[in-house]
Amino acid sequence: MIIMQLNDVSKSFGAEEILSNVKLEIKEKDRIAIVGRNGAGKSTLLKIMAGELTYDTGELIQPKGITIGYLAQHTGLESEQTIWNEMVDVFNNLVIQEKELRNLEKKMEDATAFSDETYEQLLMDYDKKQQAFESGGGYRYEADIKAVLTGLSFYEEDYDTSISTLSGGQKTRLALGKLLLTKPDLLILDEPTNHLDIETLGWLEGYLINYPGAVCIVSHDRYFLDKTVSIVYEVSRHKTKKYLGSYTNYLEQKSLDYEQELKVYEKQQTEIKKMEDFIQKNIVRASTTKRAQSRRKQLEKMEKMEKPKGDESSASFSFQINRQSGNDVLKINNLSFQYEDSPELIFSNVQFNANRGERLALVGPNGVGKTTLLKMIIGKLHPTTGTIQIGTNVQIGYYDQEQATLSSSKTVLNELWDEYPTINEKDIRTVLGNFLFSGDDVLKQVNDLSGGEKARLSLAKLMMEKANLLILDEPTNHLDIDSKEVLEAALMDFPGTIIFVSHDRYFINRITDQVIEMQQHGTTTYLGDYDYYLEKKEEEAEIKRLNEVDVEKPKQNERKRNFKEEKALRSKQRKKERRIAELEGFIEDLEEKLAATEEKMTEPEVYEDHEKSLELTEETNKIRQEIDEYMEEWATLQEEQLS
Repeated sequence: MIIMQLNDVSKSFGAEEILSNVKLEIKEKDRIAIVGRNGAGKSTLLKIMAGELTYDTGELIQPKGITIGYLAQHTGLESEQTIWNEMVDVFNNLVIQEKELRNLEKKMEDATAFSDETYEQLLMDYDKKQQAFESGGGYRYEADIKAVLTGLSFYEEDYDTSISTLSGGQKTRLALGKLLLTKPDLLILDEPTNHLDIETLGWLEGYLINYPGAVCIVSHDRYFLDKTVSIVYEVSRHKTKKYLGSYTNYLEQKSLDYEQELKVYEKQQTEIKKMEDFIQKNIVRASTTKRAQSRRKQLEKMEKMEKPKGDESSASFSFQINRQSGNDVLKINNLSFQYEDSPELIFSNVQFNANRGERLALVGPNGVGKTTLLKMIIGKLHPTTGTIQIGTNVQIGYYDQEQATLSSSKTVLNELWDEYPTINEKDIRTVLGNFLFSGDDVLKQVNDLSGGEKARLSLAKLMMEKANLLILDEPTNHLDIDSKEVLEAALMDFPGTIIFVSHDRYFINRITDQVIEMQQHGTTTYLGDYDYYLEKKEEEAEIKRLNEVDVEKPKQNERKRNFKEEKALRSKQRKKERRIAELEGFIEDLEEKLAATEEKMTEPEVYEDHEKSLELTEETNKIRQEIDEYMEEWATLQEEQLS
């Protein structure tokens, strides 16, 4: 079933065209990504879909009763309530129903106060309300709240915290959490991964994969998109184009489409040139004039293709070094840090080495001190204990995620030129042009730049330093996907050493050869990319689980369960689990088949044909009977699992 359709939708702000004849379709359970450059109109499109913005021309079709949940960029939950009470508000109808049930229970405590007939009616009323409460999720809504809050890194000790005291990032996470709990038919998310650490990103991926409705996402997190979506709409040059598959599939298909379109265009151009040459040579000759005129008419009627435009202009830069460092670039030993006004250490026992040419990614939960560690390496902060040794000929270049090194009062041109006054203006403008600052853009005040523009300016300054050790703190923040890819290519060709912090797992996979996991009381080094790190973490978790099983074995012996019995029980359990999964698949397929059949029955050519209508009615009854049988078996197995 289609739950939203946009046909030829256009939108302009004044004379500036943003979207033109956009087509987009969303079905139940679709997982859609909308991608494109910063400023392409992605957020505008989401606002139109959510009903937050009007459109100029076209139509937006949406069936009655469809619920939509929309999370805008930089949206924070503003409330004076506690975290828990704010989340419970989502289920206010269930809270009211629960109070009604408690009141009925109190009435029912004294059966002697009612006649038999009245008491019987009271029991029936209670039973009806209890069933409605249960089917509406009354017995699980608190568990749902806890699951979402835990997934977004809010724990029981946080529940009584007033939302008004939280940081902007925490309020954004809570806005996302509250929206997820409402479970609308269509979930529209604009950059939902902002302010989420890697662990929370993994949780959100799993949640969205299993979400019962449709999901439409704008995100610059390519790893996240690869995990969650199966349809990609690209917004480019005011229009949309649809691609089936993950984000990686979209990139591959886009490249193939461009090559194919270019070949067809070039073939047509060759054909046009031949026809033009024939016309020119033969139009004046009496014997061939008719043929030439015929070709001219053919040429005039021909639908001429436009040359495929390919990608829009991209930034272009590379990182060079002034000199090569020694092999030992950095040695960190038993490092700890504590702020003077804090009673606890931020982290302790941090140790790792960096050799020339290595790429080290620092990962770990928010608040563990990754940015603090980078500031210690560049000398902005000093360790409480431990040592940091910088190797021979090491020159450090630092990228600050807050862009604190930029002067808000300067122009873009002077921000760079003041650092390198001996370089002529033309060359400075050339450098800035490579970072997409052209013409009058270089005269903009730094204070007036967008987040992405500030990021590109900071990268331009970093490139000019020609340092051989790059310390990067969230370098992909504020960059659109195209700029991220350009940065990745530049860093992959960089001849020096890189130590960086990033939540962008796609970026980590492309750049790193070592992952250093930071925890509060130490570090662990994994020699590989981010996917390898995940595999090793899963192995460690499995080993831990098996060890816990080994510890439990004496208790199993106490219950007089021998190994064969345990093995047989586990085998039986696995069979039940497989059968449950199999039944769920059968039921889902049959429900889809039933929905399709019922929809077909609404077609005029079917319901006006008595025999065809009767045939489909019998088919739907048969499908329902199959569903009931499978559901009965499924419910029995579920009860056995729980017992």
